[in-house]
Amino acid sequence: MIASPSASAQSPGVIAPYGGKLVDLMVAPDQQEAVKASANHVLECSDRNACDLELLVGGGFSPERGFMHQGDYDAVVAGHRTLSGYLFGLPIVMDTDREDVAIGDRVLLSYKGQDLAVLQVEDKWEPDKVVEAKGCYGTTSLEHPAVRMIATERKRFYLGGTLQGLELPKRIFPCKSPAQVRAELPAGEDVVAFQCRNPIHRAHYELFTRALHASNVSENAVVLVHPTCGPTQQDDIPGGVRFQTYERLAAEVDNSRIRWAYLPYAMHMAGPREALQHMIIRRNYGCTHFIIGRDMAGCKSSLSGDDFYGPYDAQNFAQECAVELAMETVPSLNLVFTEEEGYVTAEHAEARGLHVKKLSGTQFRKMLRSGEEIPEWFAFRSVVEVLRAT
Repeated sequence: MIASPSASAQSPGVIAPYGGKLVDLMVAPDQQEAVKASANHVLECSDRNACDLELLVGGGFSPERGFMHQGDYDAVVAGHRTLSGYLFGLPIVMDTDREDVAIGDRVLLSYKGQDLAVLQVEDKWEPDKVVEAKGCYGTTSLEHPAVRMIATERKRFYLGGTLQGLELPKRIFPCKSPAQVRAELPAGEDVVAFQCRNPIHRAHYELFTRALHASNVSENAVVLVHPTCGPTQQDDIPGGVRFQTYERLAAEVDNSRIRWAYLPYAMHMAGPREALQHMIIRRNYGCTHFIIGRDMAGCKSSLSGDDFYGPYDAQNFAQECAVELAMETVPSLNLVFTEEEGYVTAEHAEARGLHVKKLSGTQFRKMLRSGEEIPEWFAFRSVVEVLRAT
């Protein structure tokens, strides 16, 4: 196991990045043209590639300094740990169908008209995607969205090597770097991370604000609401729309104990493995605690509707890894809305015989489309306005 310091020289009083130092692969402005000119191939990044690249260049995947070599890839697939001993939930690779790209080449990675980085190709291989699927996602079924992604979207070869960053992707949702987020965090206080990939409703807000009062959280802690805004499941609300809901909600609640930032991360819906990946990323952004929800990053079979992971698999796995990551988990409360007492835990409601009010996601979407009044106990007015306008 890798031990790491508890304080960061770059952000005094804030937990150290994983590995002890925040990786920064951005090239100095006066060197960028020379670095760009050294490339002998150009590859266009997918949306997923661009997210991975941004997190690598800015240190979100610290201590990694580039796309993984085959040795690290194999080790992570087999045992969620790199050859050097660091925990890692899912492998980070650059994929291509190009047979002419070889070890020793320097590849300019572009994305939607931007030149993002130069990759020094140090390894190239043809992965066994069946092994990757089974190791990372626990299944080879194409009904799992990430298995389908690696089988049908990811290309034939994987490239590993170090990166020299030139520019970060321009996005609708501006993503603060780990260094920028860390600079805004209070020194010496706990920081609780809340991960989501959907608009935030009242129950979510109650959940992450109540986490600040958990017994293992410091008195003046803050919560970092850190939604993923990269590719996700096909039926999820697009990132640009979600971004608008978050911006409107942040202005509406105006809570000084909440920090808001957006994460350029592509979801895999990998359950336990994804929970570990999210914890590593959030530590690099300065978080000490991570809220683990029931069935976090889980998904269902597109045919049978069966869950690929158990409801507490992600929680249990994250708790196993938390000590080594020098982080703590905050279990997600099972909150329900009651007529008598508002939001309480489901256990409290049952014990007191309270009347629970429910509104399913399907009902909510139907009410949105029909223009029906949506109860404020379920959704914030600002969020509803954005969703109805899109």
